[in-house]
Amino acid sequence: MSAPARYPFSAVVGMDDLKLALLINAVSPDVGGVLVRGEKGTAKSTVVRALASLLPDLDVVQDCRFACDPAAPDPQCPDGPHSDSAVPSERSARLVELPVGASEDRLVGSLDIERALTEGVKAFEPGLLAEAHRGVLYVDEVNLLHDHLVDLLLDAAAMGTSHVEREGVSVRHAARFLLVGTMNPEEGELRPQLLDRFGLTVEVAATRDPQLRADVVRRRLAFEADPEGFAAGYADDEAELAGRIRAARKRLPGVVLTDSALRQVTAVCAAFDVDGLRADIVTAQAAMALAAWRDHGEVTADDVRDAARLALPHRRRRDPFDAPDLDEDRLQEALDQAGDADPKDPGEPGGADDDPGGGDDGGGGGGEAEAEGPDPSAPAEESSDGDAGGEPEQGEPQAGDGEHDPAGPERPAGSGQRAEDDSGSGDEQSPPRPQDPGQGRQAEAGETYKPRLFSLSGVGEGAPGRRSRAETPYGRTSGARVPRSSVRGLHLTATLRAAAPYQRARGRSGPGLLVRSGDLRETVREGREGNLVLFCVDASGSMAARERMRAVKGAVLSLLKDAYQRRDKVGLITFRGTGAQVELPPTSSVEAGARRLHELRTGGRTPLAAGLARSAEVLRVERLRDPSRRPLLVVVTDGRATRGGLDQALRAGARIGARGVHGIVVDCESGPVRLGLADRLAAEMGGEAVRLEELGADALSGLVRSTRSAA
Repeated sequence: MSAPARYPFSAVVGMDDLKLALLINAVSPDVGGVLVRGEKGTAKSTVVRALASLLPDLDVVQDCRFACDPAAPDPQCPDGPHSDSAVPSERSARLVELPVGASEDRLVGSLDIERALTEGVKAFEPGLLAEAHRGVLYVDEVNLLHDHLVDLLLDAAAMGTSHVEREGVSVRHAARFLLVGTMNPEEGELRPQLLDRFGLTVEVAATRDPQLRADVVRRRLAFEADPEGFAAGYADDEAELAGRIRAARKRLPGVVLTDSALRQVTAVCAAFDVDGLRADIVTAQAAMALAAWRDHGEVTADDVRDAARLALPHRRRRDPFDAPDLDEDRLQEALDQAGDADPKDPGEPGGADDDPGGGDDGGGGGGEAEAEGPDPSAPAEESSDGDAGGEPEQGEPQAGDGEHDPAGPERPAGSGQRAEDDSGSGDEQSPPRPQDPGQGRQAEAGETYKPRLFSLSGVGEGAPGRRSRAETPYGRTSGARVPRSSVRGLHLTATLRAAAPYQRARGRSGPGLLVRSGDLRETVREGREGNLVLFCVDASGSMAARERMRAVKGAVLSLLKDAYQRRDKVGLITFRGTGAQVELPPTSSVEAGARRLHELRTGGRTPLAAGLARSAEVLRVERLRDPSRRPLLVVVTDGRATRGGLDQALRAGARIGARGVHGIVVDCESGPVRLGLADRLAAEMGGEAVRLEELGADALSGLVRSTRSAA
């Protein structure tokens, strides 16, 4: 039975950068693969799957499970050694897909432990890395793959080999493949270290041109109605593309990377301040592949420019909240400067050592400073508006006493934000939320810093991460147990210890042990898990005093960045006015959380009880969805509840604590007189209170654990 027809690569409308990046890797797999970032429904998977049909057929050693090349077989192939007279066979290049839920054994292969112990044979079952050798390995939603698997995957892609180590038995085989990963950034980002391992990256989005969209729909409907007939209509175009790839592969060894082109490559990488030298190497390799594809004898400036556009954006990120981008004007300026430079005198004005930004220390930097306006920390005029609800906050000074303006924070001068009053007369396309009679005011976020580590007590079983202790497939060995199903990591010592007492009963009198399946014990490993970190942030008028909300936003952004680094899910709830709002349902995308926080406005009353009740509901629903992921609730408030009263808020906090939720209350109260309301809330929750100014204090760094165990 023949395989179903794939959508033709040449029939894809638009997506020029993605198609070019894939073709570069098809010509030169050494470039290191492609990471495709984009919103759902943009045909990322369709384009990747279509590429496999264009790759040249392979000559492989017959019956070799590792697809060895008969002309140069792998001398360490587990199915080898292969003789010079090995029978070759031809097959098409494979597209191997790695599912998100794959295990380590499925990826790298595994040893059949039961056969090894009971039959004395060393049986190795190849994994997906072996299957993808000399083909395409496609990982959809690569950002949702466990970090440990991503590390193994990228190491194999970089070295061209896969090493499998199991209980003292070592297997090594070749694993050279074109790696393609796709991801939706809204579902979470890859760590910068992992981003750097992908050769090229492409941002894709659906076109907004109605005519092009209509063309996409028309072709897709035609393909679904008759896949074979539709593919046949593009057979000539596909054959032409496949021929160009084969010809470019043959030309690639003869492409010359001139000194001038190499200077342009290194100048561009230096101009964009990328870390390490991998960017330079990848850009040079991609430029050479482009030259081969375009039938150039040597690399040109256009080849370098197009290679840099694809190789550098994801390597410029310094912060998880930064979006990958590349200033094309700056890129062209760096290319021009490097092209005009005299290699004999790099210090000459306009040469390679000049500032690639083109004089930013003069007009460029000054212009940027002027755009920012005066120092945002400078005091602004205090608003005379009253509380949106007409009712003062509990325990807070009245307007005009020098403490703060309960209606909202002052807008920093020159911040570029449009001032809006509390009357609700804002943009008609962005009406006020139902729970808030006014739009409130928006404060800039303060500087981020490394916060204290908040972790949960006990040992969980959640997704691998970097926050709390947990049983995970990876980590240090902490014990052994009877397998719950199939053996996942044999604990050899415990297995032999379990089998030893029964040797005489089993008729074993000679050397060695007779092991049965009931003796097998699997390794228990302890590592770290990612948690659900739910932020419940007070955005009321009492939080809007001068620089307080600026500091609060900086603190929450710092905690968000920490959650990103520890592979947590995050959620954001805010409360002000008459109720609470879920700004961000629990997600792995901290970028989305950062955007919501930057847009957060303040003003109005303090419905603390409503914020806690909404948090409890979100945690309840999330526990049903992901019961193994333990939650950490971070409440950011000064505790000055008005609507519903403090007593109701304390009762809501007690109910959350009774459910075993780990809670941290960040006390934002300031001034010489403190009421200690946040401390009372933390005590009711069975958690811990920490002052806002203590979050980044070096003297108080260390683990902060709640006093309750997980439910």
